[in-house]
Amino acid sequence: MTGMGFTMTEKILARTCDSPMVRAGENHAVRPARMIAYDFPGYTDVMFRQMREDFGITELSDPSRYVVFIDHMLTRNDDKEAEVHKVTRDWCEFYGIELHEGRGIGHQLTAELGLAIPGDFLVHFDGHISGIGAFGALGWGIRRDLIEAWVTGQLFVDIPATTRFDLIGDFAPGVDSRDLVHTIIDLVGADGCAHQVMEFGGTGAKTMKIDHRQGLCGMAMFTGAVSAVFEPDEISLSYAKDVARREFEPVYPDADATYAARYTIDLADVVPQVVQPGSARAANTKTARELAGTPITKAFIGSCASGRIEDLRAAALVLDGRRVAPGVDLNVVPTSQKVHEQAEREGILDVLRAAGATIAVSSCDFCFGYQKPLQAGENCISTGVLNISGRMGSSDANIYMGSPFTVAASALAGAITESAQTVEVGR
Repeated sequence: MTGMGFTMTEKILARTCDSPMVRAGENHAVRPARMIAYDFPGYTDVMFRQMREDFGITELSDPSRYVVFIDHMLTRNDDKEAEVHKVTRDWCEFYGIELHEGRGIGHQLTAELGLAIPGDFLVHFDGHISGIGAFGALGWGIRRDLIEAWVTGQLFVDIPATTRFDLIGDFAPGVDSRDLVHTIIDLVGADGCAHQVMEFGGTGAKTMKIDHRQGLCGMAMFTGAVSAVFEPDEISLSYAKDVARREFEPVYPDADATYAARYTIDLADVVPQVVQPGSARAANTKTARELAGTPITKAFIGSCASGRIEDLRAAALVLDGRRVAPGVDLNVVPTSQKVHEQAEREGILDVLRAAGATIAVSSCDFCFGYQKPLQAGENCISTGVLNISGRMGSSDANIYMGSPFTVAASALAGAITESAQTVEVGR
């Protein structure tokens, strides 16, 4: 896998430091274009206090590099919520930091607000920031080191190696990037890309909708990867040009770049996958067909990985003219206000409501069990990002994960089912 050229990650990180070129395995001080966080007890409130009390920082040299989102703990309207958000508002006002509250999930807003600029490097304490790789930007979750970046404006990192995925073909009906994520995990293993970046390209990558690219990149951590990036193309660059806050120069890998490993995947071979309760690890995933008949009581379509317009369109395609099974509670959470409004205009939400779905305001609250938590003994099928015990409520509930197609079809059947086999998808 050796060559003289450079990967996308090496090129992006070289832009952020004082070295004209960097190689995987080297250690460099890098300066992110943006440093992002959402408020959450025990994280941002601690970091805010450390910056002022421990480091004596009363003024930021460039506040425009900092962005904070309020997208968690928005649905109970109690005193605890109010205090968490007040700390964040006061802190952002003090330092002059850009703050967005209640507009949607921050990982999606990062794209909508023109912050996911191709060729840029962004950091967050949440690893799902990797979703911005859909636009050819490098988003890296640095939970323990974010305070270093926020205090000094830079951080030292080991330049990660890259595993390349050449995608060909196109998805079959009823299949999307959530199924591809777990196909990849099954192929390389749950640590197959450990401490690396996943790089996607090829003719199949160009057939993927931008929403599906975001979902795929946002789940990169479940291969052990620190991030993921797509080669920029007409689709991603068109989106970026419409929203970017400044001119940009996209980054492309060299033809002779050095990769830790390289795989070719035909999207036509991907089939509906379901992750069993416990984790997103490869050994815990089966095809939807293998798990068909497993009863469910709850279904959830949303999260930073799967609540965008294409995901809602998929659910509406399956549910149009039908009703969810008796005893199944289907909840749908658009990823942002903008997505919510678009789905309303297109009539998608009317279709979902007619099928028996409850449409909730955009936030992260369903995904981490804060809103309508699961009760003991319940089985839920979800497009959330994690299904460890207790993630969505009771530790005695079971969480299965699948694509919006599979979740919607399972809500109709009252049990896990394979959407393309049980519903006339695309009729």
